[in-house]
Amino acid sequence: MSAGVDGWLGLGGVPCVVTGASGGIGRAIALSLAGQGARLVLLDRDEAGLADTAIAVSEMAEGEVLSLPCDITDPAAIEQAAARSFERHGACAVLVNNAGLLRPGALASIPLADWNALLAVNLTGYLLCAQAFGRQMRAARRGAIVHVASIAGSHPQDRSGAYSVSKAGVVMLSRQLATEWAPDGIRSNVVSPGMVETPMSRDFYVAPGVRERRSAVVPAGRIGMPQDIADAALFLASPRASYITGQEIVVDGGYSRMLMNLIPRPGYD
Repeated sequence: MSAGVDGWLGLGGVPCVVTGASGGIGRAIALSLAGQGARLVLLDRDEAGLADTAIAVSEMAEGEVLSLPCDITDPAAIEQAAARSFERHGACAVLVNNAGLLRPGALASIPLADWNALLAVNLTGYLLCAQAFGRQMRAARRGAIVHVASIAGSHPQDRSGAYSVSKAGVVMLSRQLATEWAPDGIRSNVVSPGMVETPMSRDFYVAPGVRERRSAVVPAGRIGMPQDIADAALFLASPRASYITGQEIVVDGGYSRMLMNLIPRPGYD
């Protein structure tokens, strides 16, 4: 096992499920959990990317990893994954709902198929995973769910299609799970990233000057990286957050607190 097994977070040997594990934030979370000695189940419909993550995780977790190609919009596939996870590691103790899809489009013209596809992954898929793996948690009367949302769930952005709507739904889904399942010993929280460079957003930074312009409006002075989100997710998943539920941690380098700085103040600027 990793040196992190007996670490402060107390995740050594804990069965953890991560969706959207093939790259970006999901991969960073999987690797971080492996570094803590967790027993991992990795889900993603990108089989090639999932295999790459599984190899990297196995090198850290000494084989305590099960990777399962899975489309989280398919209830039967999720139930099958939950059953295989239980057979391998026992009852799930941590679920990280991270799989995501981004399809831009103006609301006046977005195709219904795009709207439905995005909500199916970003919101309904989170519910289906919570139901399937939460059933194991509820039977064991303990567990933690961490949902990866976005600051887009609180701040509308033109032409973001159903993305912002789906992420707002994730925040409320988490709050409802937190209240409904608290008597069963289950916590539910959200990590909302700001601007983070991942495979899904990497094309944004190809255009000259974009990185510099984006970094300039972040108090921390840089674009976030997947590890920044993974660190927050691990804390919420761990026993160290045992009295935290129904909450949202915004990880954006302070960007969402910059609104007042956009207002001209003669004599103060």
